Amino acid sequence: MMLAIRGGSVVDGSGRPAVPADVLIEDGVIAGVGADVVRAADVDETIDASGLVVSPGFIDFHTHYDAQVFWDPALSSSCWHGVTTVVGGNCGYSVAPTLPERHELLVSLLHDLEDMSSETLRAGITWGFETFGEYLDCVDRARPYLNWAGYVGHSALRIAVMGQDAYASGSTPEQVEQMVALARSALDAGAIGIATTTSPGGRNTPSCHAGRDEVVALLRCLAEAGHGLAAFVPGGELDLASLYELQPEIGRPFTWTALLASDGGQHRERVAIHEAGLKVGADVHPQVSCRKMVSQANLSNGFALRCPAMVELDRSTFEERMAAYADPVWRERVRAEIAIKAYATWDRWSLVESVSRPELVGATVLEAAGRLAVDPLDFVLDISLEEQLRTRFQLELSNRDEGEVRRLLHLEGAVLGLSDAGAHPDQLCDAVMPTDLLGGWVRDRQALSLEHAVRKLSGEVADLLAIPGRGYLRPGFHADVVVFDPATIAPGPVRRVRDFPANGERILADAPGGIEHILVNGTAITRDGKSLVGELAAGPGQILRSGRR
Repeated sequence: MMLAIRGGSVVDGSGRPAVPADVLIEDGVIAGVGADVVRAADVDETIDASGLVVSPGFIDFHTHYDAQVFWDPALSSSCWHGVTTVVGGNCGYSVAPTLPERHELLVSLLHDLEDMSSETLRAGITWGFETFGEYLDCVDRARPYLNWAGYVGHSALRIAVMGQDAYASGSTPEQVEQMVALARSALDAGAIGIATTTSPGGRNTPSCHAGRDEVVALLRCLAEAGHGLAAFVPGGELDLASLYELQPEIGRPFTWTALLASDGGQHRERVAIHEAGLKVGADVHPQVSCRKMVSQANLSNGFALRCPAMVELDRSTFEERMAAYADPVWRERVRAEIAIKAYATWDRWSLVESVSRPELVGATVLEAAGRLAVDPLDFVLDISLEEQLRTRFQLELSNRDEGEVRRLLHLEGAVLGLSDAGAHPDQLCDAVMPTDLLGGWVRDRQALSLEHAVRKLSGEVADLLAIPGRGYLRPGFHADVVVFDPATIAPGPVRRVRDFPANGERILADAPGGIEHILVNGTAITRDGKSLVGELAAGPGQILRSGRR
């Protein structure tokens, strides 16, 4: 099968200037790029790319599709936004290795830390694996639409070896040996690296209970394997400065989540640590985002308001939570905790869904409470009680200063990450990051050149992951290709749907602007602006195993 993409402006992923060129694809592989590579007699099919940009498929460096791939092999919403490769297992939350008796602990992990519905996970995960290699084989059999690579997660390793004790204690030398053996097995099977979270972050994460020796023992598996990278949410036993000190000893690249612009400028301290590390040769890459960190939530759980009084309700029933919200003593406790630490900044909260107060939708909580002459906390709790905890609020968390975001996007050594696609599904949808970058930051703000932005979405990430044959439009590379209109590319609208197992809810972004064609290994999953998700007999994605050629 010979396919030609003709008349487009080719941005090849290297950062070099765009050039007018044709792209010839044969049997899923790029056969040529240039002005004279296509002979009409040889071509079975032609895509007219006149006036459009032809680029490598985008690589989403930070996703949590590890469970979703089983019931949604399209990996939506990423599949609609030019993404052709996703990386799972981030933050240490892979679903393998595992044991049958530990499945419920992994379900709880994803529910508590990534806000996935337990009912959806129980109904949707196809448990047919124990080792990480068996998990990759199961993902392969699911026939995903996009290419898949994944870290083995430190928290999953702890749960596999320690069970419930993974949440409560340090490990014995024997337990560390067992984790190391599982990590080696995962790397041998093709895990892209090892991911861990050592920062407590207000939630109970198994890997946060690991001592430094345990973490370092796992990292040494990377050095022994000679491939893969380590991904961190730093803090606790391994703070940020420690990563830059430790990386040269391990000798494999490190990446960490996330370097975001904070209103108080605290991120500049992290930038200084990074720049000092670069000067001494540390191969460490912070993940940055072009997106304002915005989340939607209601008070049916504690995601929106993580003060201690709210955290204590994490395992409460609906009735217990309602009773606490109505209790004036509990409210005063929350009010005092908020006064000590800014758990809630009411001008960053806005009302986005309300049945009883539609006239206030769009207002900040501070504005709405002012109109009603009530305290903001009382407004949030009262309207939530009145609407049976269905009231939805939008929270602006970070990356609000566009000037600082622009500087982070240009920071040497930083990589584009943190779409978090697959996580917090009913609260956010940042799978739109590629279309936002190309539309909002390249075209509208002119903060990056088109070539620089495409490189950050493709070649730069492929180089860091050491994925052969991906990230560039070059002869011999796999035909992961996006054809888009730079004048109209945009994230498009989002909508709330219930299409997950067990009637699970999520926010979906399935109508981007300007995405005309997406090819994965030479097979179209979007053609002439129309998604082919659901129309293909099987997805064309491949499992990308680190260390394999």
